[in-house]
Amino acid sequence: MANNSIKEGDRSPRIILHEPTGSTVEVLLYGAQVISWKNERREEILFMSNKAVWKPPKPVRGGIPICFPQFANFGTLEQHGFARNRLWSLDDDPSPLSPANNQSSADLLLKSTEEDLKTWPYRFELRLRICVSAGKLTMIPRVRNLDNKAFSFTLALRNYFSVSDVSEVRVEGLETLDYFDNLSKRERYTEQADAITFDGEIDRVYLSTPTKIAIIDHEKKRTIVLRKEGMVDAVLWNPWDKKAKAIPDLGDEDYKTMLCLDAAAVENPINLKPCEEWKGRQELSIVSSSYFSGQLDPQKVINGLH
Repeated sequence: MANNSIKEGDRSPRIILHEPTGSTVEVLLYGAQVISWKNERREEILFMSNKAVWKPPKPVRGGIPICFPQFANFGTLEQHGFARNRLWSLDDDPSPLSPANNQSSADLLLKSTEEDLKTWPYRFELRLRICVSAGKLTMIPRVRNLDNKAFSFTLALRNYFSVSDVSEVRVEGLETLDYFDNLSKRERYTEQADAITFDGEIDRVYLSTPTKIAIIDHEKKRTIVLRKEGMVDAVLWNPWDKKAKAIPDLGDEDYKTMLCLDAAAVENPINLKPCEEWKGRQELSIVSSSYFSGQLDPQKVINGLH
């Protein structure tokens, strides 16, 4: 961590991670939120609202906020839980992970406070490791139960991706799966499409999803691949035009160039006994596509044959 730069910002100090090929990641200590990920060509991979509010306690609309100990309104806490609205600290002892002492990774830590215990009466530690390498961003969340009683939680890494035009991209890897449709009072449906495309609002929790899902964006000539462990569900969200106009910190046209694809544990909350620890992992990678054929074979991406 010694070689990373830390800058003061409007909201909180931010950590800037660099790796040798030129990729960078910016992370706010407030919420441990990744707010930028640029590849070696300095192209931004993540979406950030042009109306994002940068002063606490409002969360920043974009990047990768962490939802803990509750995803959305699947419980009695505030929307998406409180972890994204807390000031985290640098983690000097990320055991049992080896220390992140190179310039391309950072370890952050959130501990329960007396104030948090009033709304969620469990003592915990939430750790997050963020690593950047060539064409890849890896995040490892870990939750430890420090209480003398068991607790359960839901969690998501909400990935706001920048896309060329949401009506032109497609998502592969969720075919034939069941999902909760949050636009239909969480009715359970089965996905019928061969690939998921977008022509209106979507807010779904796909259940028991594969470890690998891809967003194929022909116009940007790239595919974003999400690999995940420990988070069996996946969330797709785009508010479309009407709802975008009703979201104060989202530009009216922003919905066209964003798509949320989250790694999540929602349907079955994670249960931890005292002293137990849960660990998840999310790896985002960029596959550039060459268009001699004019077509990227998504099956090769999904099967990892790229």
